[in-house]
Amino acid sequence: IKIGNNEQDTRNILYSHKYKCTISHFQFRFATWKDIVMMVVGSVCALVHGAASPLMLLVYGMMTNTFVDYEREVQELKDPNKTCNNNTIYWVNGTVYETDENTTLYCGVDIEAQMTLFAYYYVGIGFGVLIVSYFQIAFWVTAAAKQTQRIRKTYFRKVMRMEIGWFDCNSVGELNTRISDDINKINSAIADQVSIFIERISTFIFGFMVGFIGGWKLTLVVIAVSPLIGIGAGLMAMAVARLTGRELKAYAKAGAVADEVLSSIRTVAAFGGEEKEAERYDRNLVEAQNWGVKRGTIIGVFQGYLWCIIFLCYGLAFWYGSKLVIDTKEMTAGTLIQVFFGVLMAAMNLGQASPCLEAFASGRAAAKSIFETIDREPEIDCLSEEGHKLDKVKGDIEFHNITFYYPSRPDVKILDNLSMQIRAGETTAFVGPSGSGKSTTVQLIQRFYDPKEGTVTLDGHDIRTLNIQWLRSLIGIVEQEPVLFATTIAENIRFGRPGVTMEDIIQAAKEANAYNFIMELPQKFETMVGEGGGQMSGGQKQRIAIARALIRNPKILLLDMATSALDNESEAVVQEALDNVRTGRTTISIAHRLSTIRNADVIIGFEHGQAVERGTHSDLLGKQGVYFTLVTLQSQGQTNTTSGRIHVVCQSSLRLRSWSQLSNDFVPDALSGSLKIQRNDAEEHVEPAPVARILKYNQQEWPYMLLGSLGAAVNGSVNPVYAILFSQILGTFAIQDLNEQRKQINGICVLFCVVAVASFISQFLQGYSFAKSGELLTRRLRKVGFQAMLKQEIGWFDNPINSPGALTTRLATDASMVQGATGSQIGMIVNSVTSIGVSFIIAFYFSWKLTLVILCFLPLIGLSGVFQAKMLTGFANEDKKAMEEAGQVSSEALANIRTIAGLAKESSFVDSYEQKLESPYKSAKKKANIYGLCFGFAQCVIFMAYAASFRYGGFLVRAEGLQYMFVFRVISAVVISGTALGRASSFTPDYAKAKTAAAQFFKLLDRVPKISISQSDGEKWENFRGEIHFLNCKFTYPTRPDTQVLKGLRVSVKPGQTLAFVGSSGCGKSTSVQLLERFYDPDEGQVVIDGVPSHSVNVPFLRSQIGIVSQEPVLFDCSIAENIQYGDNTRSVSMEEIIEASKKAYLHDFVMTLPDKYETQVGAQGSQLSRGQKQRIAIARAIVRNPKILLLDEATSALDTESEKTVQTALDEARKGRTCIVIAHRLSTIQTADIIAVMSHGAVIEQGTHDKLMAKRGAYYKLVTTGAPIS
Repeated sequence: IKIGNNEQDTRNILYSHKYKCTISHFQFRFATWKDIVMMVVGSVCALVHGAASPLMLLVYGMMTNTFVDYEREVQELKDPNKTCNNNTIYWVNGTVYETDENTTLYCGVDIEAQMTLFAYYYVGIGFGVLIVSYFQIAFWVTAAAKQTQRIRKTYFRKVMRMEIGWFDCNSVGELNTRISDDINKINSAIADQVSIFIERISTFIFGFMVGFIGGWKLTLVVIAVSPLIGIGAGLMAMAVARLTGRELKAYAKAGAVADEVLSSIRTVAAFGGEEKEAERYDRNLVEAQNWGVKRGTIIGVFQGYLWCIIFLCYGLAFWYGSKLVIDTKEMTAGTLIQVFFGVLMAAMNLGQASPCLEAFASGRAAAKSIFETIDREPEIDCLSEEGHKLDKVKGDIEFHNITFYYPSRPDVKILDNLSMQIRAGETTAFVGPSGSGKSTTVQLIQRFYDPKEGTVTLDGHDIRTLNIQWLRSLIGIVEQEPVLFATTIAENIRFGRPGVTMEDIIQAAKEANAYNFIMELPQKFETMVGEGGGQMSGGQKQRIAIARALIRNPKILLLDMATSALDNESEAVVQEALDNVRTGRTTISIAHRLSTIRNADVIIGFEHGQAVERGTHSDLLGKQGVYFTLVTLQSQGQTNTTSGRIHVVCQSSLRLRSWSQLSNDFVPDALSGSLKIQRNDAEEHVEPAPVARILKYNQQEWPYMLLGSLGAAVNGSVNPVYAILFSQILGTFAIQDLNEQRKQINGICVLFCVVAVASFISQFLQGYSFAKSGELLTRRLRKVGFQAMLKQEIGWFDNPINSPGALTTRLATDASMVQGATGSQIGMIVNSVTSIGVSFIIAFYFSWKLTLVILCFLPLIGLSGVFQAKMLTGFANEDKKAMEEAGQVSSEALANIRTIAGLAKESSFVDSYEQKLESPYKSAKKKANIYGLCFGFAQCVIFMAYAASFRYGGFLVRAEGLQYMFVFRVISAVVISGTALGRASSFTPDYAKAKTAAAQFFKLLDRVPKISISQSDGEKWENFRGEIHFLNCKFTYPTRPDTQVLKGLRVSVKPGQTLAFVGSSGCGKSTSVQLLERFYDPDEGQVVIDGVPSHSVNVPFLRSQIGIVSQEPVLFDCSIAENIQYGDNTRSVSMEEIIEASKKAYLHDFVMTLPDKYETQVGAQGSQLSRGQKQRIAIARAIVRNPKILLLDEATSALDTESEKTVQTALDEARKGRTCIVIAHRLSTIQTADIIAVMSHGAVIEQGTHDKLMAKRGAYYKLVTTGAPIS
């Protein structure tokens, strides 16, 4: 009998106690009447399907009675004095034979004819099930696909109509997951799950009905015991949930450590902290491991308890049932079977219905947030047709008493009663400190937001009365970080205005000064710009964006810091392009570099959200207000560096630098979409790892593994033993002697109790042992994996696939997946194998012929088992793949919503999204039919198998005198092994996953780093002097192989000298420092240290001689003292040394003012401290090393003037007696250097002392006197 007594069901029973919730109508609000008809028909089919199994029990019961009668007859007729006449047994002498109870005995059962009839019943039910279950699934899945499609379209269209303020309050990442995962959740809640739920509930009801009709007393007894199972399952679910939570929490700590270390890998490498970090990580893993073991043990205990109760329940039911059959004759043997299995089936199906409830609950939760968005009316609807369109536009813009707050920060007043006017055709420049509301005014002109109070007017019309799409089509905007879309250059420019010709595009490109560089590219205008324009440099992106703005032929041009992110050279080019196109348009320019806005017609000064002054450059200098302060601030510092350079350069360089070096750490949302896809490709080429190697890591736990396997073997043989006992009971009903009958039945019930106890012990053993060995393995793998990561060279971390986030997830998931391939998995396999083995031995021993007949069906039954397992997980995963393309469109659209709104291109993105949804939708509809067929087939196989095997069994009973109980024994044994097979194979996907995960893991462990950091490789020497020569170094970053950063760098510095690198950003200054640290090795040429080429020096030794202070120092989340101690990880640094170092770094006095002094926690990444304080801690950390070489990479550029002075003094102090390499943007800081090397495009163009270079009147002189670009 197919009863789901396997792990899956116990797991499902657990769920039923977790979720008690209703399904509300509002999940189906997108259904058309066709969908509703489909769903109703599907539900009716599901109800009918649910009744099939209980129906089968009725047939089964009648069949059992037939067998029992036949067996009785055969036994009676063994006596040669009896004969069968007119279906009654007579003595040979003609009198009727009466039993002890004075009843006559029926005879002449035509067993084969009866069996043929039953076989027809079975086949009939089977075909019914096939048809009904096909419709049940196909209808529901198709209806769900249609509704989901509708929800997706409506949702995306609605999101694209929302005003910008709404996007400020909802993160793009969250919206992306909503579009993909949440809608998938709704889908699974309204698809096959509903029909399966209906089917299971219907089986539950009909099962009980069959039970009560057959015999109400026995039914009540069985029901009375079932709460014990329920309670156990409920407790287990609670305990497991709680322990899993604890384990995850404990692991989260370790994960945080890993994340922190991997994010700041350069610092860890520079200070040689790899071992220390691996230890810290391992310490945090212990706790997680203990919780995991506890969880495994508890699962073992509860599983044991459940099985124990189930077997005791069998014993009780059969004992009481047999009493009813023999003593009171209320039931026949057939009804006993019918009642018992009816109730069991009902209980199991109730248990299996509960995961569906879980799907409904998560579907409803997901639907709530989706429908809330769909029902929300946007405050500024960009797709609406309403509003005026003016015939003629001059371009006068006025602001009347405007007050404004951002919706995401309603407590901060950005604009405070701002009034100003911008005249048509003039260039107006906005200046003011950051945060004074300049960019906000630009966004109000585009009507991204509506002001709280006041109005913005265009030619005297309130812009709220104008049509939005039309208004935005008048405006061209060039932002600070322009957004390009992942298509060709020509397409990007075409986004500016629909339906332009190629000539227009070329014209616009020429005006934007972009034509020349585009024509130099191999594919010219057809060049792909990459995700977010990633293949282009900043200047190129800016110029494409300008071309895009110009092709609109806008009346109003908004330039928001359009050149601030560029280096000097590209800035000049872009600035020139902008100056050409400003003429005759109303232009608003926001800039931080005052040099770029001197020649504006009007300059408006902003402060605290108000326009405080307006006039020309010379007017405002005379007024000595905001503008004057800004100009003087910028030209202060060194009188001989020109105005407009200082805080700007540092700002722009900071921005560029952070991009060039860290571009891998913060990949914006738009990018992460494309990276995911790359990552998938990378995964597919991994050969699965050999299991033997995984097990090797688990070698030390072999005693646990052995114990667990023993337990699993016992568990596996429990089910076949149950088949023997069950058929033995049926056999006893045919025994003549009542006392003998009772004796046998009691014996069997005692055996049931023995099996129950054995099962408890073995389940516990299996659970505990595999949990223990598995958790130890996970911990070992995580530690080994983490150490392997820290051993890799820095270039490896530059690859986006190895970003800190990806690596920490890999540590978390891969290790636990690999555990899946060993621990519980081995248990599962041993369990299934013994189950199958024992079943076959039993079956072949009792009747090999019948066994062979059933074996023909076994593969099919196994397949149906696999399919059932697949049903539970649902087909959601397969649809995810298909959604990938549509997902790219939506994530790109949401990430760049401002640009899209500015270009008024929402509708084209909506169209493209809907188009991309078509193919997944078609395949979903096709899948519904295939899925329905498979499901129907899987459901009806078992009926066919029964029909064939019982019919043949009947033949054997008559022809070969096989005992009927052997027929039952063989059939149930084989069916049990079939379900075991299905179960084993349902675990194969996990297993395959585990093997790929392991393969990735081993790939990481086997990777030989290009730069070894082991203590033994390479040379060391005694008195390290610190003499450095760069000899003709050429270098390209491994992640950007197309741009050569160093093109033959030659420069040398003697011990104790200070070398300063100067040059525009991106010319290779920082790169040279990284070569010296051996984060990378040069492609050609050498770095020679004390006469030894760097690639043959021992890396830890070399790094221990170098102290580094970088622009953004990385601190770890521990105390100030520990951060300073980090400077030397080879020994423990005493408190005296720490204080000594921090005095030198001008840090001591500040620390003493803190309440916890040196024990103050600095927070994650040092967030509790100001920049100047972090810088000084970093300097102290470098001093503690007592390095021979000190590297200062723009160590003061990010500071304000005051802290800069302090830090500068600290640095001058630290430089004494050491070889020092300084990189600086502010020329004032390096005039005292022994050698100043001016770099351009990866090579040194001139070097010497400050005075020499000034006398030479070359590039350096130009830089100092004018701040002109170094070209």
